[in-house]
Amino acid sequence: MAEKVLSALSLPRLVLAGISSGCGKTTVATGLMAALSKKGLKVQGFKAGPDYIDPSYHTLASGLPSRNLDTWMLSRDTVLELFTRSAARADVSVIEGVMGLFDGHGSNDDSGSTADLAKLLRAPVVLVLDVSHLSRSAAALVLGCLQLDPDLNICGVIANNVGSQKHLQWVKEAIEQETSVPVIGFLPRTNLLKMPERHLGLVPAAEQRELEQFTDRLGQYMADFIDIPSLLEIAHSAPPLKAAIPAIFPKTPFSRKVKIAVARDEAFSFYYQDNLDLLEACGGKLVNFSPIHDAGLPAGIQGIYLGGGFPEVYASKLSRNESMCRAIKKAGEEDMAIYAECGGLMYLAEGIKDLQGREHPMVGLVPGWSDMTKMRLELAYVKMRGSARNPLAQGNLTLRGHEFHYTHIPPPASKRLAAWNVVDPDVRPEGFLVHNTLASYIHLHFATHPSLTPNFVAWCSRKMPRLTGRYSARANTR
Repeated sequence: MAEKVLSALSLPRLVLAGISSGCGKTTVATGLMAALSKKGLKVQGFKAGPDYIDPSYHTLASGLPSRNLDTWMLSRDTVLELFTRSAARADVSVIEGVMGLFDGHGSNDDSGSTADLAKLLRAPVVLVLDVSHLSRSAAALVLGCLQLDPDLNICGVIANNVGSQKHLQWVKEAIEQETSVPVIGFLPRTNLLKMPERHLGLVPAAEQRELEQFTDRLGQYMADFIDIPSLLEIAHSAPPLKAAIPAIFPKTPFSRKVKIAVARDEAFSFYYQDNLDLLEACGGKLVNFSPIHDAGLPAGIQGIYLGGGFPEVYASKLSRNESMCRAIKKAGEEDMAIYAECGGLMYLAEGIKDLQGREHPMVGLVPGWSDMTKMRLELAYVKMRGSARNPLAQGNLTLRGHEFHYTHIPPPASKRLAAWNVVDPDVRPEGFLVHNTLASYIHLHFATHPSLTPNFVAWCSRKMPRLTGRYSARANTR
């Protein structure tokens, strides 16, 4: 299929939204992508907000990397640029919402919410309702959404967890009589559609070998119980979008090639696809490696990118791969540029204490142990400024990021070791700058500011003076 011309911006698209988390949005989105892909359509998946796991299901179902659209972390022009860049190469785009339709950064407006994104993209909305304990009251939920924001274009409802044909009849009649919004399908209540979960939500697709059969099953259920032609008609009803002025991706890809190793395996799979694309567009040559399975780092690399994931789940395997731990520690001590987020920070620390209190030594570049025993949940958007020697962003630039973790590492003992200065919602140092390593719990979307990705590649392309004084983990002798 030839790539569409961006100036036209006639992009079929729809948003799948819910009243709350856990209503079945990911099940429906993944199933719809699988069903449409089986029809031979090129389907581009998107996820509202900072989630990493749901997009992995989209990617498996559609065969295309799913992407994140976040109206709080990113400017509105940037969201439009990222959306149109990928949507223009597909036949239809399916955008899965986050939490409830109006849930975003705060309680006073819809910034960062699914509703905010749908209005920005001028996309029709299909509500996914968990009706397992509802019948006529489902109409009240739909009516409330219509009245809270009349600017939203709510075009249909999919009822999830339907118990019987009679149950479906009650729900469908109530919604359509009270709101005039059509119920265009349902999914039955069955354990066959239940997705596996753990402490941060769904289990990532990268960890599950049998998920292809699962996504095929979802696609078949969608074909059997959902009016797919009506959904496509809704997607094609979306009006044209105004062209976004490209500002994040370079007009011409950089000619230089800087080899950057990216950790990709069961333990490390949390990456924004646009981050990886930006790195390549700005001169990065990305080479994947596995901290679990590989004996050492790829040859000839100039930098390392350790994303998030579940290193606590694979702590024993990561710890047993001592040759990889030694290789990364040696690279760090020799001042190779290393960037780590959340799970990557945990891996670079002295070790991980799991929920049973067992200690698993890790790389040892960063001081402190990552402690799971407290089960301390950190879930928040943050604003921060780079510390004086931060290679990605200096202190005069305020960035937006995201934290989501259950572990805790004591903050740096010295301000010289801190990577970021968080300024909202609280004020504190965050992360570590040791040797030429930047490691933090904060996840960055590199499209937050045009300078981030060029700074990252430039940082890797030359051997810079080390960021701070050296640190040696006393408890880790690797």
